[in-house]
Amino acid sequence: MKNTDSAPTISILGAGSWGTALAVLLGRQGRRVRLWPRRREQVGALSKNRENALYLPGAPLPEEVEVCGEIGEAVSGAGLTVFAVPAKGMKAIANQAALHLDPTQPVLSVAKGLEPDSGQRMSEVLSGVLPQQPLAVLSGPNLAVEVAAGIPTTSVAASREEGLSRLVQKTFMCPTFRVYTNSDVIGVELGGALKNIIAIGAGISDGLGFGDNTKAALMTRGLAEMTRLGVAMGAEAPTFQGLSGLGDLMATCASPRSRNYKVGSRLGRGERLSAILQSMDQIAEGVPTTKAAVALAARHQVEMPIAAHLHRVLFEDTPPQQAVAELMNRPARDEREGYE
Repeated sequence: MKNTDSAPTISILGAGSWGTALAVLLGRQGRRVRLWPRRREQVGALSKNRENALYLPGAPLPEEVEVCGEIGEAVSGAGLTVFAVPAKGMKAIANQAALHLDPTQPVLSVAKGLEPDSGQRMSEVLSGVLPQQPLAVLSGPNLAVEVAAGIPTTSVAASREEGLSRLVQKTFMCPTFRVYTNSDVIGVELGGALKNIIAIGAGISDGLGFGDNTKAALMTRGLAEMTRLGVAMGAEAPTFQGLSGLGDLMATCASPRSRNYKVGSRLGRGERLSAILQSMDQIAEGVPTTKAAVALAARHQVEMPIAAHLHRVLFEDTPPQQAVAELMNRPARDEREGYE
């Protein structure tokens, strides 16, 4: 059943594949949506063609979706403002939105990354710029093209304010998009960010021609690393067994649609990172997140060998085959070590 016209307008900042997919999802449910593209040239094309041909072709914008050219127009009076922008641009967009947001307006981050320089989670970035806004995050195994296609999908809304996580749940939940709630904001955000690192590794594994054994080991031990760092940063370990941790890890490591997987696959086949990134029209968050995560691991004295070796592949020109050999020849240890 579609929502009534009395439902509040939802503002979505960012018209990449994910922001567009959420606009399509909400619009199909009868929600009034204001979609603001960061790139000025997108405004005219989206308004005229009613389709994001660059980032999400084949998913027409419902009539309920209004494309806005000004950020103030998009957020003014909105019942919820969704930040769907890359991690490196989050602070700049938040500063723009701050000029137009009322302190009572709730905001939602759907980005999956860490700020490259500080290592801050996106909710930390938003809180620093918008300290009075009620804040939530949304994360999970949510490939944009599948959400836009109406394929059954689940996600997690997390906030320290239970009422806000339930508001997000109510706003997005529909027959094709089931939303759970969680109070562990740190764990939900870190799961969505850190799994991108492991997805690059999964792509490298496939690019090198390795098999399912290798990928299973990579994902399992990668999840252990994610959990160790998360707990050290204040997250709850069980969160990493849920949708925003294990669930998102499985989807991203297995899907050729994942930008991070694609980067890894091409690295495994011998391409240079600079050429790969230059050829992409969207950001693979796992690349800058690897650098931020390795710095966080050092700060919190957490061992993350997979992330550390991927850092060497990405930024120190270490051949992928050499990184794999070094990981396989690390000193023997108990599987449970690091969990006690």
